Amino acid sequence: MCGRYYYADKTAKAVEIELQLPYGTLILPAGDIVPGKAAIALLLGKETADIKVCDLHWGLTTKDKKLVINARAESVLEKPMFSESIKSRRCILPAGGFYEWNRDKTKYTFTSKDGNPLYLAGFYDMSDNRDSFVILTTEANSSMSPVHDRMPVIIDKKNVREYLCESSAALDMIKEKMPELDRTCDYEQLSLF
Repeated sequence: MCGRYYYADKTAKAVEIELQLPYGTLILPAGDIVPGKAAIALLLGKETADIKVCDLHWGLTTKDKKLVINARAESVLEKPMFSESIKSRRCILPAGGFYEWNRDKTKYTFTSKDGNPLYLAGFYDMSDNRDSFVILTTEANSSMSPVHDRMPVIIDKKNVREYLCESSAALDMIKEKMPELDRTCDYEQLSLF
């Protein structure tokens, strides 16, 4: 699952360099991104294959007014609410890292091993009269599984444009093994027994 991620102070500059975007294209205020709020997303430009930057709202509202913030990569094509969007309206959510909590409510921070941005895979659709996104999740790898059984789908920086442009390639990418991540905790709760 992915329920909160963040931009670090250096995230915007690193994304511009890694994706060869013009300087100043990305303005990412440092801080946490939470469901129900706007976030910066990378989309494919309509006229060209250039990456464009947009504000999207995090979460699609269902008919019974529940907010859906994640979609399982394994079954995304089978869900009528998601199947068209994953094929034609994909987005990337740049992040400095993301958070997850274990069953004891201990908060962990996950970042890339090299300290570079993470590119979270998502897709968007119209919901409550605004463009809104969800983040794709997949089965947790060994760096994530001690904390949670799901993790966000992370796209390698060299594949971001292809993920946005090519539907069949994107559908293959979301099934790939996820990279190992660094896991930190501000404090470890100790048991006396």
